[in-house]
Amino acid sequence: MSNATHLSNGLIELENEPSQTLSFEETVRARRSFRSFLPTPVPNAQIKQVLEDAQYSPSNCNTQPWNTHIVSGEKIKELGRILTEQNEAENFTPDFSFDMECFYGAYSERRIEHGKTFYEAMGVARGDKIARHKAAAKNYTFYGAPHVALLFMPSFGDNVRVGGDIGMYGQTFLLSLTARGLGGIPQTAIGFFAQTIREYLGISDELKLMFAIAFGYPDFTAPVNSVRMGRVPVSESVTFHH
Repeated sequence: MSNATHLSNGLIELENEPSQTLSFEETVRARRSFRSFLPTPVPNAQIKQVLEDAQYSPSNCNTQPWNTHIVSGEKIKELGRILTEQNEAENFTPDFSFDMECFYGAYSERRIEHGKTFYEAMGVARGDKIARHKAAAKNYTFYGAPHVALLFMPSFGDNVRVGGDIGMYGQTFLLSLTARGLGGIPQTAIGFFAQTIREYLGISDELKLMFAIAFGYPDFTAPVNSVRMGRVPVSESVTFHH
């Protein structure tokens, strides 16, 4: 059992000791997407531990297709400035398509509720388009996180299997962050600027950007970090066959 503090808002804050980790059950239930971070950098040793954990993720035929780039320091600040400019100019260069209008039924309802909940937590009124735009643009400065992991992948066939591999790697990465008292947020929005990022970091065009994970020490005082999205009961998503 770790030296963990269970906060009144349901969050779990871990004492900042590399040797201390949450239990598996605590980790899975404590993980969430943080949208505000402290500027304090995470020690390289802890980042390496997270990367070592993620390296044990499963993959089809053990291909281990993840190609991860960690950006920190002045580099992440400059990248944030570049992405903000590209977003304002609508210079999108994604490797994979994404259309929110494709969601339907309960999936669309959950997406709408998700956006409503977080905008309300940030004090943004539904009809305030300018404030909503500014809130969404925080994606491109990584919500103030001191680090971002960019998850690139090679392209094989229809990419469904390799995409699944990257998803499992990302989840392991996120759970390792949580277990160590850190926090992260998966950012598919960063994928809208894949080519821009490749050019800035000197990454081969053969590697495609699936998504990013901004990470660091969560700012537990930020109202947006007090939000915890609900989950449907298992009975709604699992069918047992006997």
